[in-house]
Amino acid sequence: MSRGALARLRKSGGGESRFGPYLYLSNLQYFVVQFVVSLRWSPAFSLHHNTISDLGNTACGRFNGRYVCSPLHTLMNVSFIVLGVTMIAGSVLIGHALPPTRARNLGFLFMAIAGVGVVVVGIIPENTVSALHGLGATLPFTFGNVGVIVLGLSLTLPRALRLVTLSLGTVALAALVFYASSHYLGLGEGGIERLVAYPQTVWLILLGGYLLVQGRERTKNDLARS
Repeated sequence: MSRGALARLRKSGGGESRFGPYLYLSNLQYFVVQFVVSLRWSPAFSLHHNTISDLGNTACGRFNGRYVCSPLHTLMNVSFIVLGVTMIAGSVLIGHALPPTRARNLGFLFMAIAGVGVVVVGIIPENTVSALHGLGATLPFTFGNVGVIVLGLSLTLPRALRLVTLSLGTVALAALVFYASSHYLGLGEGGIERLVAYPQTVWLILLGGYLLVQGRERTKNDLARS
């Protein structure tokens, strides 16, 4: 990542520095909330059988052939909405702070579109309007994971982070093919869905952390030279 880009990301008072990377990094909440919500299930929540959306299901009973009862479904749906909003806002802010290229703009646009889908997932739980919920989930599964690969190829990243980025995007898209064709590879519907959904969120957290660390390092170096 260029020196000028990092300078823009850490500029005092700049929205990009204060909010963009922090918004991406804040998506740690998504995993914490899932864990907390799953603890309230009885019988126990199954990572193998239950999907992520089951945590936001607002009713108790059989749903798509599996038992669902999520007492903290409101918390989960708020978490979905927060994740989606931070994906949209973080992509806009970070994308604006970096030197623009067509590929970078496309990658951040895809990530923002994915964020819109996640918001839809939170607003429309799976047991309400299933078709719209499914459409919402399709956006991060497709646009989000393609966006990860596009940004992995277009951003100037350390070799290790670039490799991790491309690996996460590739695994997620490969898992999407199996998930869409109902081939769960012994992981169950819940397990294979997580291979589709989690990589992009992990990547958002990694990129947010990387940008923050690089910005602070650049600040220290500038202060040492002053």
